[in-house]
Amino acid sequence: MFKRPLKTWSTPVTGEQSRLIPCILCGGARLRPSLACEGFTYVRCADCGLVQMNPQPLASEVARRYQEGHGADYLAYELANEKAFLQLQELALQDAGFTALENDLFAQGHRAILDVGCATGALLEILKDRGWEATGVEICTSAQAYARAVRNLDVRSLPLRENHFPCHTFDVVLASHLIEHLNDPRAFIREVHRILFPGGYFLLTTPNIGGFQARLFKNRWRSAIFDHLFLFSIKTLSRLLRDCGFDVVRVCTWGGLAAGIAPQWLKQLCDRGAKHFGFGDVMVIKGRRR
Repeated sequence: MFKRPLKTWSTPVTGEQSRLIPCILCGGARLRPSLACEGFTYVRCADCGLVQMNPQPLASEVARRYQEGHGADYLAYELANEKAFLQLQELALQDAGFTALENDLFAQGHRAILDVGCATGALLEILKDRGWEATGVEICTSAQAYARAVRNLDVRSLPLRENHFPCHTFDVVLASHLIEHLNDPRAFIREVHRILFPGGYFLLTTPNIGGFQARLFKNRWRSAIFDHLFLFSIKTLSRLLRDCGFDVVRVCTWGGLAAGIAPQWLKQLCDRGAKHFGFGDVMVIKGRRR
């Protein structure tokens, strides 16, 4: 009944330098095989359940993917899918209760927002037009240059920590489909915590390995790709956020089945069930800084 799913675009698998790492969530070393993909593998921590690529490419190798060679390919992919991606981002913000949050913060005079991994700046431009003091971070230099030149946005090309934003700079930080690409998600979340005002919000969107599609398709799951170093579940990502000083205040998932892999009536049924019962393919978690 189900057709083979198409995987998300990724840089090609290459012979990059890599190393074995312990679990980044609990530090455990009891790692069990999880997904065997073409040219790379994922393991699952026997202690906390986190799924991560292991061996893992070095951080310098990962950064090079977005700055050399494939940067133009990534920009072309983002531009070709910009409208669809923007719609999904807006729906994720809606699920996270963003409008009510926006109204509340604006009433208090809080308007500083940061979008990390903002790509071509499509969402950032909308936020700026809505009255936010909008800043972006995008390490793909071609996408960052596009956001600055075409949309006249304040988008930085350095990784988040290297921008050295002062403490308590932002009221809201967004990161959509970013954290799964990072070598050190814990350090990233700690930096977000540092630059947020106390009581500020972090909205994080990422694939959900605890979802129906991930369980059904396993190593053929569309998010099991070379560029995704970590595959989080609601449980593992919520734990990481709490460890780094956030209270998890809202969790939503969506996407029961991808378009084209099943009859439309079945997709609609699965999509409704995924949103209602929390087994969707993608999740958004809203954390509040303690």
